[in-house]
Amino acid sequence: MSLVSRLVGIPKTKSSYGTFTTNVLKPHKGVEHAKNLFDETSNRDLWSLNALLAAQVRNGDAHAAWHLFRKMHRTRHDLDSYTFTPVIGASTALADLKRGRQVHALVIKTGAVSETVTQTAVMDMYSKCGHLSESVRLFKETRSKDVVTWNTMISGFLCHNLTRDALRVFEAMRKSGVHFSDFTLCSVLKACASLKALKQGREAHALVIVRACDMLVLGTALIDFYSSCGLMDEAINVFRNLNCRKDDAIYNSLVSGCVRNRKYKEAFSIMNYMKPNEIALTSILSACSECSDLWIGKQIHCVTIRLGFEWDTQLLNTLLDMYAKCGKISIARFLFDRIPQKNVVSWTSIIDAYGSHGYGAKALEMFDKMSKEQTGVSPNSVTFLAVLSACGHSGLVEKGRECFVSMRLEHGIIPRSEHYACFIDLLGRAGQLEEAWGVFYDMQKMGNEPMGAVWAALLNACRINLDVKRGEFVARRLLELEPDKPGNYILLSNFYAAIGRWDVVEELRNLLREKSLSKEAGSSWITIEC
Repeated sequence: MSLVSRLVGIPKTKSSYGTFTTNVLKPHKGVEHAKNLFDETSNRDLWSLNALLAAQVRNGDAHAAWHLFRKMHRTRHDLDSYTFTPVIGASTALADLKRGRQVHALVIKTGAVSETVTQTAVMDMYSKCGHLSESVRLFKETRSKDVVTWNTMISGFLCHNLTRDALRVFEAMRKSGVHFSDFTLCSVLKACASLKALKQGREAHALVIVRACDMLVLGTALIDFYSSCGLMDEAINVFRNLNCRKDDAIYNSLVSGCVRNRKYKEAFSIMNYMKPNEIALTSILSACSECSDLWIGKQIHCVTIRLGFEWDTQLLNTLLDMYAKCGKISIARFLFDRIPQKNVVSWTSIIDAYGSHGYGAKALEMFDKMSKEQTGVSPNSVTFLAVLSACGHSGLVEKGRECFVSMRLEHGIIPRSEHYACFIDLLGRAGQLEEAWGVFYDMQKMGNEPMGAVWAALLNACRINLDVKRGEFVARRLLELEPDKPGNYILLSNFYAAIGRWDVVEELRNLLREKSLSKEAGSSWITIEC
């Protein structure tokens, strides 16, 4: 149970990191009714005020909670931990660090800092507002750490992607003698899934069985863990052995795991045993995109219409992508035009759809419409990657150059390695080898360490332009950086074949066999409509 849930009874909402936060979007009508009743009461004791404050936070009206707290602070001098704890939860929900710090100062001033629940709430606030170091400092200063305090620290490290540290905190928690909760094990399984730490994850699974935990929550975490480790058979066994009601979250987790592990038939099979929802349909459409299964994709499209999901933006974005990858670009555009609330994913998807099919000019037209018309949506780094890729597919060098420059100057987006790789590849294919090297040197001057994709793009540019000397230098660096990536050996082989060094080509093939590396077999998909 989360800190705020424990203190003021806020409904639990599961986040992507396994923590529980308040829903600040949908205030409950009952809060206003309670406020009206309270305004009619002449005797306003602290207990009643604290109860109203907690009710406002519990029902997601963080702004109203702050308004009430300010009135309380101006008129009363007896505020206590039951006042501060919910209002800290309100500042956490609003991600308002300034207000959170002000309340923290009041907590120290009034002496409420000695209360474990209040100290833990402050820890949670700092962590979720991006100041993990402050949270760690407070954790160390807390004398009486209960299970919620430990859970908050574990969740804090998970939120900041410090999964190894999260597991270290869990080990310290076990040594301290504090009994962990189901929520603790859920967080640990998330950490193990992220690290693909199979041994530690299995140990957590054993603890789940021994403790006879609530499998409705932990069953989903276990399925996520095993599917993240590529063990779909074990994930399916967990699902089959669940002795609790299987809800949408468990089904969605299993479908998503099957799709991630390319078990598309299993994913389709599971869909037959559940009531489809937006998340499951989105996952299964991703599977249709991956295997270009237009027939199944159309059936899923029909299901979305029948269930009334045809206006869901995320689902329409996935449908658009599915049709584009199945070669139905006109249907993809039709769906794009029907999306009522287009977001950056919608625009990026249609730009990528046109670009990957060789319609570079059309992709640029959509990008201009997104950027220059009042769409209310700004391009992000993925959008620019799609535009650069579109320019590369269609040989639009000048437009690609303009796009690369405008990223930083007009939109304030710092190019990453993948953007440099895409732009270098575009220049190399167009015979602009010296400019490609110039971009590479500029990248290094900006402090960006070239990744494998950048070296691969340079090697391809050297192959196309028969630059032997620099190509051999790039080849050595690429092998040093990624010695076990089969695709790199294919690139090297193509380079040496282009310059007539067939002896090196043979050596590379032998090296591939010695390392037992094999490039994933290529495949082509075609859907024939009768």
